[in-house]
Amino acid sequence: MMRETMKPMGAMMTDQQVADAPPSNWVDAKAPPAWRPYLRMMRADRPIGWRLLLTPGWQSIALAVAYYGPARISEEIGWLWIFWLAAAFLAGSIIMRGAGCILNDIIDRDIDGQVERTRSRPLPSGQVTVGSAAVLMVGLCLIGLLILASFPPIAIGVGLASALPCAIYTFMKRITWWPQLFLGIAFSWGALLGWTAVLGDLGWPAVALYVGGIAWTIGYDTIYAHQDREDDALVGVKSTARLFGARTKLALTLFYGIAVIAAGTAGAMAGLGWLFWAGLAAYAAHLGGQILRLDIDDDALCLHLFKSNWEAGLILLGAIILGAF
Repeated sequence: MMRETMKPMGAMMTDQQVADAPPSNWVDAKAPPAWRPYLRMMRADRPIGWRLLLTPGWQSIALAVAYYGPARISEEIGWLWIFWLAAAFLAGSIIMRGAGCILNDIIDRDIDGQVERTRSRPLPSGQVTVGSAAVLMVGLCLIGLLILASFPPIAIGVGLASALPCAIYTFMKRITWWPQLFLGIAFSWGALLGWTAVLGDLGWPAVALYVGGIAWTIGYDTIYAHQDREDDALVGVKSTARLFGARTKLALTLFYGIAVIAAGTAGAMAGLGWLFWAGLAAYAAHLGGQILRLDIDDDALCLHLFKSNWEAGLILLGAIILGAF
């Protein structure tokens, strides 16, 4: 089946929109045609991934600032450093999410060629060779390493340690029903990195935030995985969407509940004010609304609810910032 969907490498295309990309995106509309397959491999046409990767890092930076105190930050650390960290996390999230997606596509190119939603991606469709994809991935990793090198030593160590969960995640769908757990471990790493980059140590509030991020990721990626549930079953790919099935709402209640409790624990340990708790209630309401609205057989709704987690993450970020005052 995969061979029937692949294009011969000698007749590679330079421009073919990916099936699951938004109809209007800057890559298809603005980027030079020769660049588009490479930008699509990086998921530059689908920004939700880097936004979700970025959110725990920004939340952790804000949590560290709130814990240390805005006044002490101003006197002892400096706001310029905080703003640099916020910008560095933004750039790093875009770059490293792109590198991770390329690694995922290289490893999964045979599987992607058999799944309706992914067979038009640059590698399985033959628009890009494995060699050129690997070169781009290595280049992105080097840029990410340069950004990380500007951080304090302990933060560099924490950042380098993230390479292991990122590397093994792609293989988990082949051997466990819980690939979303490993995605959460990798995608929430910024909750540990942000705190260490600000304060130079690893505190328990950051650990609690990290646990909440893992549970949150399991929830939203389970929703996302329901789009591929039938194709995954045909090709033998495992996921929490297939594992939970009709019990998905119950499972989401558990994991989103853990996400809210862990975030609340982080806020309490950091000594955040009452505005944080108001924001946390809004965060919980957003996650609860996703559960109420979910229909696992409606692919468009699953995608919409998955993307709405960018808003959920920003609500929690806002709650942490407000809780500092």
